[in-house]
Amino acid sequence: MGRVKSGSRLERVLRSGRFAVTAELNPPDGADPQEVYSRALVLSTVCDAINATDASSAMAHMSSVAVSALLVASGYDPVMQMTCRDRNRIAIQGDLLGAAALGIRNVLCLTGDGVQAGDHPDARPVLDLDSITLLRTARILRDKGRFLSGRKLDSRPNLFLGAASNPFAPPLDFRPLRLAKKVEAGADFIQTQYCYDVPRLRQFMSAVRDAGLDKRVFILAGVGPLRSAKAAEFMRDNVPGVVIPDEVIDRIKGAPKGGQRREGTRICVEIVQQVREIPGISGIHLMAFRQEELVQEIVEEAGLLRRQPSVQFEEASIGKDMKAPD
Repeated sequence: MGRVKSGSRLERVLRSGRFAVTAELNPPDGADPQEVYSRALVLSTVCDAINATDASSAMAHMSSVAVSALLVASGYDPVMQMTCRDRNRIAIQGDLLGAAALGIRNVLCLTGDGVQAGDHPDARPVLDLDSITLLRTARILRDKGRFLSGRKLDSRPNLFLGAASNPFAPPLDFRPLRLAKKVEAGADFIQTQYCYDVPRLRQFMSAVRDAGLDKRVFILAGVGPLRSAKAAEFMRDNVPGVVIPDEVIDRIKGAPKGGQRREGTRICVEIVQQVREIPGISGIHLMAFRQEELVQEIVEEAGLLRRQPSVQFEEASIGKDMKAPD
């Protein structure tokens, strides 16, 4: 899938053919770095990279660049999420260069949730760019060594560029086409929306393989545990893009008294095991909101601690000065 872009741990794991695991770190609502360290420690034993969200659901938290910088300083490999909702192209280009200078190597490019979804509905969105033009901007900085204005950079940022995809939201036939646009714009890896409908993901991946996109981008399927049937219904009704079939909610409702959280976790483990068998899936992205302690449990129960290569490893694709991860 082309040359090495950043040499990040995530990129090396994916290029080696190992089934990758990433997870989201929920940023603190304060300025204490110890909260970041504590949450990262829970995730680090089973994850290849840790996502630092960027005001997801349009809610203010510690910034993604700050969380990512703290993770780098602690020896972790962050995926810095960057949205277009709150920045114009001047700020975006500066933040991309600053992130690279801080040692951040992975960037997930997002448009961002609308301000009406959060607790600051009177905020003014910027949206100078969207996720696709953000990808193009980052690729121009990295590959062309210039700003959008045409002015040359003194040094290029080494970045592994990611994007999001939602195989589950209508119009379904459009989703592979949308993915293709992001790959053309510069996406090196993809993290999908939560998967609770594995048959639908299989259909999406069939179209992805038919288009040859699985040979051009690494795809990590989004998964996550459901705390309860009530929480699942809330996500389905209030979180944009999340699709949870009725049978999943009914199964959680049917759990023994006090057992809904355990059943939600069991469903997640089963989904991980099924997703792992889909050709073209290179890993999973675990989103366990305020439940970081479940990430290790899910990875262990799904049998991912002893991960084997899903494709033939080619040392040349990593580079002479790099080695495959142990």
